[in-house]
Amino acid sequence: MNTYHVKKGDKVYVNSGKWKGGVAVISAILPKKDRVVLQFTDNQNRQTGKRTLKKSQANPNGGIVDRSVSVHVSNVVAYREPAEEKKTE
Repeated sequence: MNTYHVKKGDKVYVNSGKWKGGVAVISAILPKKDRVVLQFTDNQNRQTGKRTLKKSQANPNGGIVDRSVSVHVSNVVAYREPAEEKKTE
């Protein structure tokens, strides 16, 4: 079993790929594919990815749906909140 530098619930920064620059929370880890599923927390248009659906009885016309984004675990790093600057008087 692989061990990762992040875990479910961690806040991470995406440093590579289509979602580069985003801050997200890990909602799941997919160890067979070495990927993590992200829920973006920033207010950019990165909250979800898109996926196409084939025609079926549930969706007779098919279509595009929103879904969570998954990225390779090497493309994320643990996010630290910026430290507040101390005032020196």
